Amino acid sequence: MSGSVTIAGLGPGAEALVTPEVSAALAEATDVVGYIPYVARVAARPGLTLHPSDNRVELDRSRHALEMASEGRRVVVVSSGDPGVFAMASAVFEAVEAGPDAWRDLDIRVLPGITAMLAAAARAGAPLGHDFCAINLSDNLKPWALIEKRLRLAVEADFAMAFYNPRSKSRPEGFVRTLDILKDACGDARPVIFARAVSTPDEALRVVPLPDCRPEMADMRTVVIVGSATTRVIARDGAPFVYTPRSVAP
Repeated sequence: MSGSVTIAGLGPGAEALVTPEVSAALAEATDVVGYIPYVARVAARPGLTLHPSDNRVELDRSRHALEMASEGRRVVVVSSGDPGVFAMASAVFEAVEAGPDAWRDLDIRVLPGITAMLAAAARAGAPLGHDFCAINLSDNLKPWALIEKRLRLAVEADFAMAFYNPRSKSRPEGFVRTLDILKDACGDARPVIFARAVSTPDEALRVVPLPDCRPEMADMRTVVIVGSATTRVIARDGAPFVYTPRSVAP
């Protein structure tokens, strides 16, 4: 049997948002590897072995997947959202580059998924309708000074911004500092979208002017989208529509 590694995105949460391509890969897998809550989304069946592991062991998880594929197993490495956006695809290729030469000849595929950022944007309207950037606010793998630099440059460039991992129990101060930087650098009341657990039963969405934003509005299940200077809010009964126009006046 020829082994393989498929790095698959499970989307933001709802089963309907898992792509048919990913579902087919899971149906053919002998082994599924991933972070505990993501592996829990994969239904057990005969012939499939689930390998859940804790957070922050991405390289160990990747090496395990590659070793099993070298033994002829069909391995799927799962991430939420898209595996190439702050997720497992980079970790697997990092392991490949540092590992045995034979790993480079394995059948390795990356299957895209719907990111939390795009699911959140769709719920709100079209806040990422023009140029935007995504920033992971966790300083586990990069220094805070770099995060702050990128925040300030993104504001200067007037990007809409999507923030992943905004606020955890172990590092609540990071999002406090992020809001302070934005309020200082933006100088306006641009809209901020707090989108929590989009497409799940716990979904919650709120649109808040930047000056009124508070750190406790976000947690690790929240994607925060900050509009650019041109982002518009269309008031209506219920939640407003938020969109960024496709063009910018010269």
